[in-house]
Amino acid sequence: MTSAAVSLPAEGPPAKSLPDELRPRTKRSPLGGRLRHFKRSITPYLFLSPFLLTFLAFVVYPLLYAANLSTTRTKIIGGTSFVGIDNYLRALSDDYFWTGVKNVVSFGALQVPVMLGVALLAALLLDSGIIRRPTVFRLGFFLPFAVPSVVAALIWGYLYGQAFGPVAQISTFFNISPPLFLSPDSIIPVLANISTWQYAGYNMVIMYAALKSIPTELYEAARVDGATGIDIARHIKIPMIAPAIMLTLIFSIIGTLQLFNEPNVMRQVAPDAIGPNFTPNLYVYNLAFQNQQFDYSAAIAFTLATVTVALVAVILVINTWRTRRSA
Repeated sequence: MTSAAVSLPAEGPPAKSLPDELRPRTKRSPLGGRLRHFKRSITPYLFLSPFLLTFLAFVVYPLLYAANLSTTRTKIIGGTSFVGIDNYLRALSDDYFWTGVKNVVSFGALQVPVMLGVALLAALLLDSGIIRRPTVFRLGFFLPFAVPSVVAALIWGYLYGQAFGPVAQISTFFNISPPLFLSPDSIIPVLANISTWQYAGYNMVIMYAALKSIPTELYEAARVDGATGIDIARHIKIPMIAPAIMLTLIFSIIGTLQLFNEPNVMRQVAPDAIGPNFTPNLYVYNLAFQNQQFDYSAAIAFTLATVTVALVAVILVINTWRTRRSA
C-alpha cells in the first residue's frame, strides 16, 4: 500500500499585519465599558469600606462633635450658647492645664531617654549575637508590653505601697523607715519606671527589626579594617537605624503627653502626690466626668493636641536640619 505524499506549504515571510485604520473593528457597547470601568474603580473601596465606616464612626465623627462642643458653653440658666474661641482662650490661661503639661514634660525628659537607651542597648545586644538564647531574651523583654497599663500600674502600686508593699514590709521587719516612693518629690521617677518597664520592649522590637535590615557586608568590611564591635555599633548600626530611633522618639513623645492610666490608678495609693490635674488628660477626664464641663474639657483636649503636634513638628524640623547639614 502506497502512502500518498502530503505536501506542506513552504515557509515564507510572515504576513504583514494591516494598519490599525484598515482593521475591522468590533463594536462595543459604551454601556458595557462604563460598567466594567465602574466595577474596577469601586472594588477597592468595597474592600476598604469596613475600615472607612469604622474610622468615620469612631474617629472622625467624635472629633467633629468634640470640635463643635469646644466652641459652646452650657449654663444652668440660659442653656447652651456659642462662645467661639473663648474656651480656648480660657485654656491658654489655665494654670491647672499648664501644671499638667509641666508634669508630663518633666516625666518625658526623664523617662524617654532612659527607655530609648535601654531599648537601643537591648536591640544591639540581640543583633550582636552574644546572647545565647535570643528568642527567650526577646520574648522576656517584650512581655511587659503585653500587660495592660492599668494592670501594670496596679502591680507597681503594690510594690511601691508605703504601708503594704514588700519593700515597706521588709523595712518594718528590720525596724527601719520605709522609703517614700509615693511622695510628691519622687512620684515622677516612679511613674517613669513603670512606663520604662512596660514600653522598652516595644521600642526594642522596632530597633531590632531596623538592625536586621542592615547589609552584613558593611560589618565584614569594618572588621577587615580593624573595627571592634563597639565601633561597628557606634559608626554603622546606630547611624543606619536613625530613622527607626526617630520614629520611636515621636511615638514616645506622643504617649508621654497622653499619659493617663498610670497616674489615674496610682492616684488611689498616692493622693498627696497625684492631684486631679496631674496630667492634662487626667485634668480633661475630671473636668468632663466629675465636673460635667464637657465643652471646656473638649477645648483642653484640642489644646493638648495642638501642643503635641507643635512639639513633634519642632523635633522633625530639627532632625531634618541636622540630616541635611550632615549630608
